[in-house]
Amino acid sequence: MQKVLVADKINEKGIEVLDGVAEVVNNPEITPEELLETIDQYTGIIVRSRTKVTKEVIDKAENLKIIARAGVGVDNIDVNAATDKGILVVNAPQSTSITVAEHAMGLILSLSRKIAIADASVKAGKWEKSRFMGMELRNKTLGVIGMGRIGSQVVKRAKAFEMDVIVYDPYITEDTAKELGVRITTLDDLVENADVMTIHVPLTPETKGLISKDELTRMKDHAIVINCARGGIINEEDLYEVLKERPELKAGLDVYENEPLEDSPLATLDNVVLTPHIAASTKEAQRDAAIIVAKEVKEVINGNNPSNVLNVPIVDSETLQQIKPYFSLTQKLGQILVQTASPNIKEVKIIYSGEITGRAKEPLTRELLKEFLNPILTEPVNSINAKSVANQRGITITEGETDKNGKYDATIKVDVITENGDEFTIEGTVENGDVKVISVDDYDINLVVENLMAIIKYVDLPGTIGKIGKILGDYEINIGEMKVGRKTAGGEAVMVIKVDQEIPEEVATKLEETKDIESVKTLNL
Repeated sequence: MQKVLVADKINEKGIEVLDGVAEVVNNPEITPEELLETIDQYTGIIVRSRTKVTKEVIDKAENLKIIARAGVGVDNIDVNAATDKGILVVNAPQSTSITVAEHAMGLILSLSRKIAIADASVKAGKWEKSRFMGMELRNKTLGVIGMGRIGSQVVKRAKAFEMDVIVYDPYITEDTAKELGVRITTLDDLVENADVMTIHVPLTPETKGLISKDELTRMKDHAIVINCARGGIINEEDLYEVLKERPELKAGLDVYENEPLEDSPLATLDNVVLTPHIAASTKEAQRDAAIIVAKEVKEVINGNNPSNVLNVPIVDSETLQQIKPYFSLTQKLGQILVQTASPNIKEVKIIYSGEITGRAKEPLTRELLKEFLNPILTEPVNSINAKSVANQRGITITEGETDKNGKYDATIKVDVITENGDEFTIEGTVENGDVKVISVDDYDINLVVENLMAIIKYVDLPGTIGKIGKILGDYEINIGEMKVGRKTAGGEAVMVIKVDQEIPEEVATKLEETKDIESVKTLNL
C-alpha cells in the first residue's frame, strides 16, 4: 500500500478519506530534518502552512506524486521545483468561499446595527440606546466588486436579507448575472448607489488603490464599505481621512496593507470594525480543506486526475518539445487580452496553425486562459482549472485549427467576443525566439512584443499619425518602434507602438478625445 504523510495538523475527516486507500503517517510535528530523511517513502504529502516543501525536499522525493496544501496559499511549497519533477501541487480554494462570505456578512451586520460599539458601551456599564440607531438591510442596495466564488456567495446571502444587488465585474456575462439576480454596472455607478459595498477581487496593479478618496467621498452618507479580499485595494490613509470627516460612513476590514496592523489611526474610530485577517478561519473551512485535498490525493493514488492542480499538465516529451516555444506566446497573448478586451466576454476562439496543429494543444490553451483570467479573479486560476473557471464565468471556449501556414512555422489567433457583439482579434507567432504580434483585428502588423506598448485605432487621414506623435511627445513619451496596418486609404487603421515610458491614463484619454482617433489600449506586459 502506498504511503501518505500528513505533515501538519489537519481535520480528522480528511484522514478518514484516505482510510483503506493508503497507509497514512500522521506526523504533524515532523521536523525539516526528519522530512528530508523520510520524504522518499511517500507517494503524497499533505501540509498546511507550517511545513515547508522546499526544492531540497522535492529533490529527495523520489516517489512523490502529489503535494497537497489544505488551504489556499502555497507560499510554503516550491511549485516550480515540483513541476520540474512532475509532481502535482493541489490546494483547496473552494474551502474558504462560504467562510469568507459569512465573515463579510458579519461585518455588514455589525456595522449596520452598530453591534461592536454597542457591545463596548454595555461592557463599560453604559446604556446608550439612542446612540446606536441602526439601518435595516432590507430593500438596501449591495454593491459587489468581483463576482468570483466568494462574491457569488455573498450575493446569495444578501438576497436572503431582501437586498437589491448591483455588481462591478468586467468579466461577468448577462446570462450569469440573470441567474444570480444581479445587475451589472460600472464602478462609478456602484460607488454612488450602493448602501453597502463589498470587495472580492485580487490585489493586482490594476486593483491597488481601486477605492481611494475620490470613490469614498462619492459614497452615500450612511454607506458601508467592506474589504475581506486583500489589503491595499482600499487606500487606508484616504479611508481614515474620509471616515473621520464623515462619521455616518462606515467600514469593516479584515485585511490590511501591512499585517499585523499596528498603530493604525483607523483603530481610533467608532465607525470602523477591524478583524485580524480571520475571514477564512473557521473549523468548517479547515475541515472542508482537509477533505478536499485528501480526496485529491486519493484520486492520484487511484490513477485519476485531481481537480485543483496549480502546476502545468504533463504531456509526452515529443509534444512538449514541439509546443514549448509557444508557451511564451500564449502568455503574452493572454496578458494583452486582459488589458484590451471589452467587458462582458461571451466567447474566446483560439485558432492554431502550422507545426502545432494535430498535437496536444490543451496546455497552450490553458496557459493562455490562465494569463487572461488570473489577474481579475480572487481565486487562483491555473493551467488545470482555467477552462472550468471560464465556464463558471459564462465564457465559451472554442478551439480550432487552420491549414494556413505562410511564412511562419506556426501561429495562434485569438478572437474575443462580447455579449453586445464587440470583437477583438489578435494573432501572434514565435520567430527566432521572439514573440511577435502579426495582426490586430485582421490588420497586418509585424512587431516583437515588449513590456510597454499601445494599440491605437484611428482614421487613416493625413496628419492623424502626427497628432499621436505630438501628444506623446508633449508628455515626453518616446516611441521606440511603430507598425501600422490598414486595408484602404482613408479608412480605419491600426497602429501598434512600443514606447520607452508608460503611457498614463490621462494621456490615453487625451489621445482618445482627439479627432480621428477611435480607441487607445495601453499595455504593460
